[in-house]
Amino acid sequence: MGQALHTLGIDSMSVEERIALVQDIWDSVAIEAGLLPPSTAEKAELDRRLDEDDAAPDNTISWESIKTEAVKRWQR
Repeated sequence: MGQALHTLGIDSMSVEERIALVQDIWDSVAIEAGLLPPSTAEKAELDRRLDEDDAAPDNTISWESIKTEAVKRWQR
């Protein structure tokens, strides 16, 4: 068993408590790494943007145009 388990007292926790701790740790990692699904508010914003795009499909800028403009700005 690793030293951190003993130092932090994890080895004295019940199986259920250790599983809950692992889940909490995983959730914190997933949040920081962006691995969790979008929140309700984020999903609503994505849906709004998709609806806006569907309503005006010709109102777009090509990736090449965006990339060219970005490169110009970075070269200043």
